[in-house]
Amino acid sequence: MRTEEELVELAERLEQGAPLDGKGKEACGVVGVYGHVEAAKMVYLGLYAVQHRGQESCGITSSSGENLHAIKRMGLVADAFGADELAKLPGNLAVGHVRYSTAGGTSLRNAQPITVEYARGGLAVAHNGNLTNAEILRSELEAYGSIFSTTADSEVMVHLIARSSGRRFPDTVVDSLKRVQGAYSLLLMNEKQLIGVRDPSGFRPLCIGKLGEAWVLASETCALDLLDAEFIREVEPGEMVIFDQFGMTSVKPFTPQRKAHCVFEFVYFSRPDSFIFGEQVEKVRRQLGRELAKECPADADLVIAVPDSGVTAAIGFAEASGLTFEMGLIRNHYIGRTFIQPSQTIRDFGVKVKLNPVRGILKGKRVVVVDDSLVRGTTSRKIIKMLRAAGAAEVHFRISSPPVANPCFYGMDFPTKAELIVNNMDHAEMEKFLNVDSLGYLSTAGMMRAVGMPEGDFCKACFDGDYPVGVRGVVEASKLAIGGKCD
Repeated sequence: MRTEEELVELAERLEQGAPLDGKGKEACGVVGVYGHVEAAKMVYLGLYAVQHRGQESCGITSSSGENLHAIKRMGLVADAFGADELAKLPGNLAVGHVRYSTAGGTSLRNAQPITVEYARGGLAVAHNGNLTNAEILRSELEAYGSIFSTTADSEVMVHLIARSSGRRFPDTVVDSLKRVQGAYSLLLMNEKQLIGVRDPSGFRPLCIGKLGEAWVLASETCALDLLDAEFIREVEPGEMVIFDQFGMTSVKPFTPQRKAHCVFEFVYFSRPDSFIFGEQVEKVRRQLGRELAKECPADADLVIAVPDSGVTAAIGFAEASGLTFEMGLIRNHYIGRTFIQPSQTIRDFGVKVKLNPVRGILKGKRVVVVDDSLVRGTTSRKIIKMLRAAGAAEVHFRISSPPVANPCFYGMDFPTKAELIVNNMDHAEMEKFLNVDSLGYLSTAGMMRAVGMPEGDFCKACFDGDYPVGVRGVVEASKLAIGGKCD
C-alpha cells in the first residue's frame, strides 16, 4: 500500500484540471418549440428546466418565417436572456441549447445552436451527444474545401447537410446522419420546419410534448412540466420527427442498432422529476440506494447525501437500512462560473463555497455518506475532511453506482482513464486516501436491478469498457488509452 505522502502526491496529480464537483460534466440540453406565438420565450423557459445539463453557454435561434434570428451567450440562461434579447427572437418556431463542452473548447464560438446561412437558406443545429467519427469527417470535409468556424463536433453535421443533394430539408438531414457515428439527440430547424432526431442506439433522451396547438421537443420531461405541456411520448431510437404546417410526421430512416441508453442518465445526469427511457428517474435513483444498502450495509447512526445528485439514492439507502436520513450537508445553489478567492488562501475553498456541513447533526455520529459516483476522488476527500472536522465519529462512504473506470465518448466529459481514481488505487488505498472507515460501491448487477429494464438496452461503457458504437477514431484523435472493448 502507498504511504500517505504518496497518496497526497497522487491526489494533486488527479486534481489538475478537475471540475469543481470532481464529477464528469453533464451532457448538453436542448429545447425546441413549433407553432407557438411566443416560441422563443417558451424555449427560454424550457432551458431553465434543463439548465443542469449545461451551464457553460446557452443560445436560442428563432424563425420569423423568412429569416433566422440567433442569440448566444456564455453563462446561465437567466443571465444571458432578458426582455430585450427575447424581443429580438420573433416567430412561432425556435430551438435552444445549454452546453458543457464534451467536444470542442470552452468559447462563445462553440455555443449552440450553430446557426448559418447557406445556399438553401437558414439552418440551426442544437446537439446533445458526441460524434465518435467527427475528426475523420472533419478532415475529409476540409480536404474538399469546407471551412469550419467552431471546434465543436456538431458542426460536421452542418457541412454534411450543406453538401447533401437531397431535395427536401429532412432528406438532407438523413443524408448527413447516415455518415456520422456516435450519440445524438438533435434539434434542427430552417425557416419553416423543426426536426428532432435520435441516434439509432438512443444514447441520450429526447421527448415530445404538446402545448395547446404547439409542439415541444426537449431533452427531459421536466421542461414540459415547467411549460404546462402534455407529455406525448419519447422520440424513439433511430426516429426522426418533423414539425411543419402539416403537424407531426414520423419516419425511421436509419438501420436499426442495438439500444444503448446511457445508464448514467439515471445515476446522475437527469433530474429526478424527469421521465426518460420509459421510467421515472426518481424511482430508479431511489432503488439504486435501496440496492446499495443491501449490498454494502453500514453500522451507523444516520444517512446523509452529497447534494444534490446523491439525495434520492441516500433516501433509498435510509429506507432500506432503517436508518434516519438527515440533511448533513447543505449546498449553496447560487454559485457563478468563477470565484474571486481572497489573497490569503482559504483551505479547500472550492468545496467550501459549494457545500457546508451541519455540525449539530454530525457531531459524535456514525455517518453514512451517499454520493452518486466516484470519479477522481479529490473532491470526495475534501468533503469527508469537512465532515470529520464537523465532529463525525465515523464516516462510511457509499456510492450508488459501480466504479467509473473508463472515459465516455458519447457526450459525457469524464477524465481520461489514467485520471480515474479506481485505475490508480486498490480498495484499501482508496479508503486510506479518502479517510473513511469504509467504502462501498453498488455492483453492476445491483445497478441494473434498480433500473429494472433489460441490461442489453443500456450503455455502461464508463463502468465496464464495453463501447457499443465504434470509438477508434475518437480515441486516436484524443490519444487516450482505453481498456475494454471497442468496435
